[in-house]
Amino acid sequence: MLLADTLKKAHKFFADKETIVCGGKRWTYGEFFTRVYRLSRFLRERGVSKGDRVAILHQNCHYFLETYYAVIWIGAVCVPLNHRLSGGEIAFILKDAEAEVLVVHPRFRELIRPVCRDIPGIETIIWTGTDTGELPEGGRDYSYETIQTGSAAGLPDIPVGEDDIAQIYYTSGTTGRPKGVMLTHKNVMTHALGAIAELHLTDRDVWLHAAPLFHLADAWATWAITWVGGAHVLVNDFDPPTVLSAIEKEKVTLTNLIPTMLNMLVNHPGAGGFDYRSLRVLLSGGAPIAPEVVRRIVETFKCDYIQTYGMTETSPYLTLSLLKEHLLKKSSDEQLQFKSKTGREFIAVELKVVTDEGREIRTDEREVGEIIVKGDTVTPGYWKLPEETGQAIKNGWLYTGDMAVMDAEGYVTIVDRRKDMIVTGGENVYSTEVENILYMHPAVLECAVVGVPDEKWGEAVKAVVVLRSGQEATEEGLVGFCKERIARYKSPKTIDFVASLPKTGSGKIEKKKLRDRYRQGSAKG
Repeated sequence: MLLADTLKKAHKFFADKETIVCGGKRWTYGEFFTRVYRLSRFLRERGVSKGDRVAILHQNCHYFLETYYAVIWIGAVCVPLNHRLSGGEIAFILKDAEAEVLVVHPRFRELIRPVCRDIPGIETIIWTGTDTGELPEGGRDYSYETIQTGSAAGLPDIPVGEDDIAQIYYTSGTTGRPKGVMLTHKNVMTHALGAIAELHLTDRDVWLHAAPLFHLADAWATWAITWVGGAHVLVNDFDPPTVLSAIEKEKVTLTNLIPTMLNMLVNHPGAGGFDYRSLRVLLSGGAPIAPEVVRRIVETFKCDYIQTYGMTETSPYLTLSLLKEHLLKKSSDEQLQFKSKTGREFIAVELKVVTDEGREIRTDEREVGEIIVKGDTVTPGYWKLPEETGQAIKNGWLYTGDMAVMDAEGYVTIVDRRKDMIVTGGENVYSTEVENILYMHPAVLECAVVGVPDEKWGEAVKAVVVLRSGQEATEEGLVGFCKERIARYKSPKTIDFVASLPKTGSGKIEKKKLRDRYRQGSAKG
């Protein structure tokens, strides 16, 4: 089977089921199928062929789901764009991907117009919604909804193979130029089937798309939920009251959110006023999460919790903190300890944690190594970057750059990104360990720990902290709080209090910006 077959199967068994909920509107699988088909037909009429790239710049919306399916239906390649990027960054991706079509919401008109003028390769721009403004006659601009009044006649048979590229996701570029991660039909299908098995997805499930659909933390559910005939509820922009209300109103059963989003939900003053009885599980992914936040999630939503870990390069899941049957017999506190770990390997991959010499680490939760993986969900490589591909994938194993320990049950716990590890006075300090301690303090809402230049120690541990509304804390008090719980050399030497932390488009805390800020400040000093 290929990706388009997941929608065909849902249409076959659930054509009359109301399945897409977005912006107050609702569609059945039959209606969704027809809208996808019409867009596919239009793209073919505009000359889009197998392997051509179609980009989409959009907030979460049914248009995103329709575009995902319409593009792969005709063997083309979808390129989701992070709508929080600058015009220059978007222009780079469009040029690098050699995109020919852009699907875009009118809210990004001022951002995208000057970009597209400089990219002659963009032959077609499709504006979604009904408020598209005047479109130039005979130009390259089209109305998405006008397309939906067109013919739904048959498409020619397009041979698509499982090794053909289905999507290109560009990394955030926090370590340099953005890289296009290629994912094949086999990559995405294997992941979807694995997620169905691991999470026991069925047609009774209602998935909330609240994390951005341009990011794989949420986008993978497009295929898995559709395949089983589940329902999709879409929230255009992340907003805690809107998300909490949607869970209650639409009887959402599960979703996957970035840890910063979950932290915002459990700290929202109105979180206790909604009905969450429909929820069977909440997943977090995209970044490490502090055990204290996990505890608050379970207390607030009173449902199962699963921590996930993955990468764009792996479609994305690599681990899940699902409990083995015998672990369910442990006390609730012991179970929570396992749920707070990064998790055991995902059903569709093989995972090892190895030392720099290539030896697998001891399963004592002390020895640290790098996570490496292989399997049918792993990318064939980076778009037009063979050297980068060769550096990341060696002898069939993808080297993740994530440092972790492992326990005797085979559950890994990420301690840091290799690039985020702090070396102070010859000792390794893992930033996540320090952050987990800080999150235990009742006044701390968010935090990030980075290494900053230090003449004596080489690097010093610095924490950057956002306090909860109405709460107070001092640098001396927080440093002392850490020293009571971890080694003194691991505790922050200094703490800065800020109103907010820089974040990537997907909502993850962006430590590179913090490191750059302090290193530049040090250089100026």
